Order: sequence, then structure tokens, then C-alpha cells
Amino acid sequence: MNEEVRQQFYVGVNVALFRGGKLLLGLRKNVAGAGTWGLPGGHLESKEKLVDAARRELSEETGLKPEKLTFINLTNNSQDEKHYLQIAFRADGVEGEAEICEPDCCSTWQWFSTSELPEDIFPPHAAHIAAIIAEEVYRES
Repeated sequence: MNEEVRQQFYVGVNVALFRGGKLLLGLRKNVAGAGTWGLPGGHLESKEKLVDAARRELSEETGLKPEKLTFINLTNNSQDEKHYLQIAFRADGVEGEAEICEPDCCSTWQWFSTSELPEDIFPPHAAHIAAIIAEEVYRES
């Protein structure tokens, strides 16, 4: 009998925060996709609820605390031999400005119009953003 090889996969949560028609993106550094723009987010921890992970990641990275998080979409992608399921939430009722709370991972936060997004968006997050703009709930990439 052949030994079964299990493929590892990861679950990521990301938060789309819009204000005045603009989307908040951070310039990634010292992490996958360094030098590209991405949504606030990170990995789901063991036994953590998805919405709690999204709330935690947004707070850890930006200092912002959303009143409400709403599921937007799911993307299924592979990158660098890793398989990711990425879940995106929309944050509403967020006041204040994003801070650089994890300076080793993000160098700046910036607001972008969805019609004038930067070209260098972290590919898994680009799939989320494209799906958000197209109002798609699920996207393969």
C-alpha cells in the first residue's frame, strides 16, 4: 500500500475597509509579497472563529476596531507551493486612522480608489479585490 501524502493548506482572513469610496491597503514588508500592497489580514488560529480572526488581524495590524464585519468572499489559490483558502470580510463602522502597529510587516497604510488601484497588489489579495469589485462570492485563482 502506498503511503498517502497529505497536502498542507492554510486559511487566511483579510479585511476590506472602505471609506469615502476608497479601499485601505498596506505596503507589505518582510512577509510573503514584500513590496506589494495588501489588505489587512493574516492566518486563522486554531479553534478561532473566522470573524474573530478578521477582527483580531485588523486590530493587530492597524489599531482599528470594526463595529461590524460582514463576509464578502472566498478565494482558493496556490502560491509558492502553498495552498490557501482566503476569506474576506468587509469592515463597517470603523473610525480613526490606521496606524503602523506591526512595523516589521507593513511600512505604510494608504487609501486607494477602486478605479485607481496600484498595479503591484499582492496576488492573493488582488483576487479578493477583483471579486469584491465584481461582487463575486467565490473566485479561483
